[in-house]
Amino acid sequence: MNAPDTTTDLRAKAMLLEKILNAHYGAPFAFFSQRDPVSEMVKTLLSHRTKNPVTKVAYNTLVERFPTWQQVIDSPTAAVEDAVKLVTYPEVKAPRIQNALQTVKDWGEGELTLDYLEDMDVPAARKRLAEIPGVGAKSTAAILNFSRLQMPALVVDMHHLRVAARLGIVPAKATLEKGAKILQSYLPADYNGQQVFDNHQGFMRHGQKVCHWRGPNCGACVVRDHCDYFQKKNSNPAAV
Repeated sequence: MNAPDTTTDLRAKAMLLEKILNAHYGAPFAFFSQRDPVSEMVKTLLSHRTKNPVTKVAYNTLVERFPTWQQVIDSPTAAVEDAVKLVTYPEVKAPRIQNALQTVKDWGEGELTLDYLEDMDVPAARKRLAEIPGVGAKSTAAILNFSRLQMPALVVDMHHLRVAARLGIVPAKATLEKGAKILQSYLPADYNGQQVFDNHQGFMRHGQKVCHWRGPNCGACVVRDHCDYFQKKNSNPAAV
């Protein structure tokens, strides 16, 4: 007797969950912005360990004080740090942003652009972005998917990962990077950027609104019948 194809089963479950969550939260969702990928890179670097509203204010302050990214490169680091002082670790992020922008400029032989990434496939584009100091796996996906390129790179944050782990479609102790790779592998190869974005938004919103890190509201959960955590909680409350 052949062993069951666990990967196929998990992929089918993941797609069912996407369908339920997207219907519940109202997909398709609007993209965050029409920023070019360089601008999205800067905003993404600012967002690390910082809440979205704070990131937005810091980003807007930065572009108001320095209308071009070349000005950010050329300005004293202390001035850039002051512009983004509301974010977490501005003393780290200011030089990181300057270094990232300089790297992009060097690649473009003086031109500050990442628009050419659109001509690459997603794995190649993410690999290229990962060569920029400070740009990690989550950031590469955000730059490609959240920017005007709208490429099908799946962003996975901690809300998304937590929901996926509790539902049982990624290992319970999967790292963010490992979980993101698994979740990306479930998606159909022909998904476009909007569909990939919707997948992330459905899981993320569920993590923000219902499946909280502490005290998940299982009573309000639309996917609890498919949830490993919920089933375990009901059968053995002391185990969760």
